[in-house]
Amino acid sequence: MAQPIDEPTRDRPLREIIRDALRARIFEGYYPPGTRLIERDLAAEFNVSRLPVREALRMLLQEGLLAERATRGSVVAGLSEKEVQDLFDVRASLEVLACRLAAERATPEDLARLGALLDGAADALARGSINEAHRLNNDFHDEVTRIADNAFLRTALEPLQGRMHWLFRHVTDLPELVQEHRDLLSAIATGDPEQAAEQSRRHIGKYRDQYPDTV
Repeated sequence: MAQPIDEPTRDRPLREIIRDALRARIFEGYYPPGTRLIERDLAAEFNVSRLPVREALRMLLQEGLLAERATRGSVVAGLSEKEVQDLFDVRASLEVLACRLAAERATPEDLARLGALLDGAADALARGSINEAHRLNNDFHDEVTRIADNAFLRTALEPLQGRMHWLFRHVTDLPELVQEHRDLLSAIATGDPEQAAEQSRRHIGKYRDQYPDTV
């Protein structure tokens, strides 16, 4: 569980530190769908005031990882079968576009950063650090969006990223996922937007077919 946050050494806003800790617990299954997150209890656990906890919960609500219940407050959200399929529909549109734009705009330095993320994920797997491997694979997708350099695309994706990362967490064959991402990186590196878009469609379609009905 969380340790008290050392004020003199932290270099990010408290709300972001707490949000990231709570997000990790959701992704790792420590908080299953339906779990109620109580502001005062979290404030005591993190040894902070209730304000940054309230802000962190609001950020997770915006990401769709929490839901508001009239009688229970903030609870961990689940996704129905239709919501999963709807999310894949949106992902297929936005991520394919991100890969298309990344193929047009990626610099050698951008490609090197993507490769380093995948090397890091492979290394994490070799060390048995599954959570780190998941995080680095998520970072790979986020970096592709950054490289696409389209503010409207980024704005459209930001509210969905929490739920998309949650979808990624349900992938069990991580070595295969790393290879899928290497294939996607190779397509982006060609500079051919159509090739990158097609590889992205195949990548998303594969995991859509494998995904469980509900989470």
